[in-house]
Amino acid sequence: MTPELNPLLQRLQPYPFERLRALVADITPNPNFRPINLGIGEPRHPTPAVLKQALHAAIDDTVSGLSVYPATAGTPQLRAACADWLRRRYGVEVDPATQVLPTLGSREALFSLAQVVVDPRAFAQGDDPVVVCPNPFYQIYEGAALLAGATPWYAPSDAARNFAVDWDSVPDDVWARTRLVYACSPANPTGAVMSMPEWQRLFELSDRHGFVIASDECYSEIYFRDEPPLGALQAAAALGRHDFRRLIMLTSLSKRSNAPGLRSGFVAGDAALIRAFARYRIYHGSAMSVAVQQASAAAWADEAHVIANREQYRAKFAQVTPRLAEVMDVRLPDAGFYLWAKVPPRFGGREGGDDTDFARELLAQYNVTVLPGRYLGREAQGTNPGAGRIRMALVAGVDECLEAAERIVRFIRG
Repeated sequence: MTPELNPLLQRLQPYPFERLRALVADITPNPNFRPINLGIGEPRHPTPAVLKQALHAAIDDTVSGLSVYPATAGTPQLRAACADWLRRRYGVEVDPATQVLPTLGSREALFSLAQVVVDPRAFAQGDDPVVVCPNPFYQIYEGAALLAGATPWYAPSDAARNFAVDWDSVPDDVWARTRLVYACSPANPTGAVMSMPEWQRLFELSDRHGFVIASDECYSEIYFRDEPPLGALQAAAALGRHDFRRLIMLTSLSKRSNAPGLRSGFVAGDAALIRAFARYRIYHGSAMSVAVQQASAAAWADEAHVIANREQYRAKFAQVTPRLAEVMDVRLPDAGFYLWAKVPPRFGGREGGDDTDFARELLAQYNVTVLPGRYLGREAQGTNPGAGRIRMALVAGVDECLEAAERIVRFIRG
């Protein structure tokens, strides 16, 4: 007898990489070229020695190794290191005991936060709670909303405004039902950074309608201009919102420290939200091992490896972007490690080009994998803002990324 499962699972859409595998399943890539994958945003720069050494020492330490159960709240040392980093990076003060909580990277925290924020009583009262997401977006936002029983509403990015999210396009009746807003700055996939006026507008809407803001900032340390990206807590503090009411920022070591396998991050912000989130996580079983906590504290305390990592990306993008710009509409992003490029019109025979046709033909002819932009967006309000674009993750070494760029140029020029 088949067990009855959670019907909300049926609402989940295939993940972008699953869709990409299906798209190219019948393709045999040109064997004359070594495969180059620009499709997956997985950091490939070396993990810094300071982190690896701290992890090795922590595992060898009989007191703080693997023989004890970790606390969900994390060690005071790790919370202090996170708070110190927020002070150095953003100039904001948080109480490490009440406003910081370690997480297993940012993905699981982004997902589970929706389960804390969306009130199930709304369904019994006949309401239809909404979670607002940028469009295009990181698909975890949508999945979190759906499995919390909420309805996602997709706020489009505006290419004419450097891919800023058009929060004003969300109708008032949707804001009235909104329980949670996911903001991503720097954005995946566009690389756009939210400005102070954008944050101020979002805070005003939160005050009016009472929704929580989750600020995904995992790309904040890879940027290309002298001024680092503005953070949510930083914007709130500058506007006098020192209690960070209804605001949580989320970050991790995956991109900053090239350690995606460590699964280490933290959230910070509104103490009441952090307290509720911590209570949920005790039952969720998401405590970070003490050894990983010690290594994470060492990583958050060190900026030298972050600066070196950022310089690698700057040098890489400075070489690759102009070469690709010779044949397609692409520009240096504000931050992050993606190029968000417009497909030339000749691919698919329509304005903007067809991103899926482009991805298939590029793989077949030149053995380079890119991700169709439509897979990172949703058809909403009559359009999918990702259609006609591709995302390229410049995560490999500069030589490999340059080789991929040269192949793409040859491919487009035919």
